[in-house]
Amino acid sequence: MAKYGKAANKRVESAVRRKKKGTLKSGSGRKVTSRKQAIAIGLSEAREKGAKVPPRKSSSRKTSRKSSGSTARKSTAKKR
Repeated sequence: MAKYGKAANKRVESAVRRKKKGTLKSGSGRKVTSRKQAIAIGLSEAREKGAKVPPRKSSSRKTSRKSSGSTARKSTAKKR
């Protein structure tokens, strides 16, 4: 079974065309120059419209890391 629907394909095609034309803007309002970014924007638009698109992959940056024992703060006790 296909991962992406036809509507998602059309959204991505449209985003790549807008990128080539120079009218595609990122979330911050800057012009998009990367092909990968244009595809990501197209998939995001397709998700918003309810097209068949798999959920985003979770990146390693979003996951919290456990602090190691060496970075933990040591309590400073007063000596008498």
